[in-house]
Amino acid sequence: MGSGRTLNTSCLTHGLLVTTSPTEGMLWLLFLTLPCLGGSMPVTSDPSPGTELVGIVGGHDAPAGKWPWQVSLWIMLRTDEWELKCGGSLIHPQWVLTAAHCIPGKNPVPQHLLVQVGQVRPSNSHSVQVAMVIRHPKYNLAQKAQGGADVALLKLKAPVIQSKLVNWIALPPARLTVPSGMRCWVTGWGNTAVNESLPPPYHLQEVEVPIVAEEICRQQYRLKNQFIKDDMLCAGSNGRDSCQGDSGGPLVCNWTGTWLQVGVVSWGNGCGDPNFPGVYARVTSFLSWIHHYVHSST
Repeated sequence: MGSGRTLNTSCLTHGLLVTTSPTEGMLWLLFLTLPCLGGSMPVTSDPSPGTELVGIVGGHDAPAGKWPWQVSLWIMLRTDEWELKCGGSLIHPQWVLTAAHCIPGKNPVPQHLLVQVGQVRPSNSHSVQVAMVIRHPKYNLAQKAQGGADVALLKLKAPVIQSKLVNWIALPPARLTVPSGMRCWVTGWGNTAVNESLPPPYHLQEVEVPIVAEEICRQQYRLKNQFIKDDMLCAGSNGRDSCQGDSGGPLVCNWTGTWLQVGVVSWGNGCGDPNFPGVYARVTSFLSWIHHYVHSST
């Protein structure tokens, strides 16, 4: 059975621990079950060149600053203890786009969420508090990612400052149709295979994935009695995919020289299975909803 691409809610025994100041199925809901924040153990040293890791699925270490819109989403477990759950993307200096299934609870508390920007390895720096959480109104808590409308917006308490490591991704025009076979990229800190966590130092992974024709994807998932809705997009190939822990992260394509976010990591059946590509929330399906909040706040 398929599931959202989020990690388990419990911390792994080898999870990272960090102290963070508040001022600073098998459907996989691609939650990141990597580290927990809490305690005094340092999370990571400064990024440095090293051997490539096989991560995401079939990917490798992403250079610092290559994907400056990538953020990590942390959930409070208890006071001063945080767990890395999902990815997300900056679409505006003060707004993050992520997956609705990444947001815990029926009535989420913004103070229980934290966003980190500009980091390729989880750390206790560059943390931004969340002021508002908005799930898409058509998202169904019971059906989760497979029900569709698996998108959410997070308004940050303060705008982030643009730099070589921090920037926002452009959204596609409403009529954009990404052709099947186009090579796009997905990034995240998720599992490198089903039930296999990204190893330390938990470096952000990137992998190039092909867009899969909608009808082919529908036919394949129908065999599992799972259904690809109109607001979903499929991408991936044998051994190249997003996986649990990558949920909420961006699927981006270089369109005539401009990077556009076309998808949000949502769910799938297994990871890297050639018959079941990753399923993404289709960004063009939610543009009017996104612009309603983002533009009205500026």
